[in-house]
This record gives sequence, structure tokens and C-alpha cells, in this order.
Amino acid sequence: MKLSTLITQNIVRHLLAGEDYRADIVTLIDAEFLKYAVEFFKRVAYAKLDNQTITSDWYKKELLSPDLDKEELAIHSGLNMKTISNMYNSATKSIVLEASLEHYDALYKAIELLVLEGDIDISLTIQFRAVSVQLNISESLIVINTLAVKRSALRGGLWSTAGKQVEKPLMRTLCALLRVPRKYFDVIDAPKSSREIDFYLIDGKKEYRKCEVKLMGKGNPESADGALAKDTSVFVADKLSNSNKRHLDEREIHWVELRGSDALQQFAEVLQKMDIPHKPFKGSLKTALERVFAVVFPDEESDSSKTSLVKESRSTFYGEELLVDW
Repeated sequence: MKLSTLITQNIVRHLLAGEDYRADIVTLIDAEFLKYAVEFFKRVAYAKLDNQTITSDWYKKELLSPDLDKEELAIHSGLNMKTISNMYNSATKSIVLEASLEHYDALYKAIELLVLEGDIDISLTIQFRAVSVQLNISESLIVINTLAVKRSALRGGLWSTAGKQVEKPLMRTLCALLRVPRKYFDVIDAPKSSREIDFYLIDGKKEYRKCEVKLMGKGNPESADGALAKDTSVFVADKLSNSNKRHLDEREIHWVELRGSDALQQFAEVLQKMDIPHKPFKGSLKTALERVFAVVFPDEESDSSKTSLVKESRSTFYGEELLVDW
């Protein structure tokens, strides 16, 4: 799962403007889910039409077929890949198929029992042009459960993707806006680590300083404690609680809170403390970001003159040649 460059840029814009970025992700989740729901309803309708003589097993025959990808099998059965992996310590195709069939059978029996004990009836009618397919209560609940699992998987996947995909572009943008020389950050010869490091800054003593980026809210359980465990030097977050800030200060970890109007100033102060060359940002953030993004998000299809300028900029001041004046 990957966010488009445009969405990633919009998230960075919102973060640096001190605005909430979550609407972009929620909109994307909605769009992806609705697209999936329409396609899934089509598959369900065609599957039942093709298996008119089969009763309760038509869903299993068509939508839990061994020929499908393991991700599809898991979702269609009402599970997600992470759950299967945790349950079986494996997520191979054979394990996923076995787990999906077992869970589907158990789910179907639970639904049948619910139907027998209850006094409610639910039915879904899927219509394409003049042809319609009706699902009984058991079939309808199976389909509803599958859609719920899919939305949950999309939500978890896209939020996680957003965090990981924005980390480096966000930090590179901060460095570009403050004219940090290219050799002072995110170098390709950074030291190897058993943990994935979001970003590196190189201080005035030429020491590599780990940077942790979290797009978290104040109540997020994945708090700044993660920075403490990774020997982090700089912690950048969307929002930080007073408790987070206190813990970071106690461990002498520099922090930048993006939600507000002084994130660039906070980052400049961090650079100053680490003896990293930079220049104060002045001018229009909106205008500057358009020019910075040409370097941070180089378009492979850009014209040759722009591409040449971008390459030249990346080799000097990481945009200094491009960013003459704001």
C-alpha cells in the first residue's frame, strides 16, 4: 500500500502549517473502501449467479478458492493477515488457506445459531441492470463482516503507511526550508542499525544523530517512549503532551511539535544546539514549499532542464541553488 505523491505532499503541507492532516487519510480510506465494496459486491453477485444449484457453499467455493491470493482469502473469511500470522506464527499460502476455511466455517455456524435464536431478518439485494441477486440473512452477514474486516485492514494499513512514507520527506523539507547543507543530513553512508531509523542529522562534531518522527496525537499509546528506547537525539511529532515533553527533556532529547505556528523555529533551535549550519526561514511557506517539493519529490517525468536543476541542487545545498529567495 502506497500513498500518492500528492497526498504525501498535502500531509507535509498540513503538518508544517500546524494543521491537522488526518482528513487526507480519512478521505483516502473512504475512497479505497467504497471502491473495494463496489467491486466486492460485483464478485458476490457473479459468484452466486454462477452457482445457482449450490446452497451455503457457493461463497466458500468462489470466494475462498485456493486460486485466490492469500490476502483475499483472509479478508473473505473475515480475518486479516496480521491476525493469522499472530495465531499461527506463519502467513504462508497454505496456512492462510487453512485458517481462512476454519474461521469461515466457525463464523457461518455462529451466524446460523444467531439466526435460529433471533427474530430478525436481513437481506441484501445486489442489482446490475436488469439482473438482481438476493442474499439471505446468513449470506448478508458474511458479506457485511467481510466489508468490516476490509475497512479495518485499510484503515490500519493506510495510517501506518502515512507515518512511514511521510517521515523522510518531512525531515528533508524541514532541512531544505532552513537551508541545511546536504552533507549534514540523511546521508547514504549512515551507520547500520538493527532498528529502522527514520532520519539522521550529522552535527558539528560529525556525529550521527538519530531522528524519530511520529505523526501521533497526545493520547496515542505509541508515545515518545519509543524515542527513549531507540537512543534518539531528535523527536519530531504532530502533537506532544506535557508528559511527553517532560520525559524528552529529562533524557535530553530535542523535540519539535508540529501542531502550532513555530515548528520551523523549534527545528532551527535544535539545529543551533547541534551546531548544524542553517539559515532562518523568512517569507511565504506556501511559495517555498512548491519550490522545495521540486527537490524533495523529484518528478521522473519532468523536463530535462528542471531535472538537471534538481540534480544540481541535491548535490550542493539540497535546494540552495533552486531556493534563491523566498
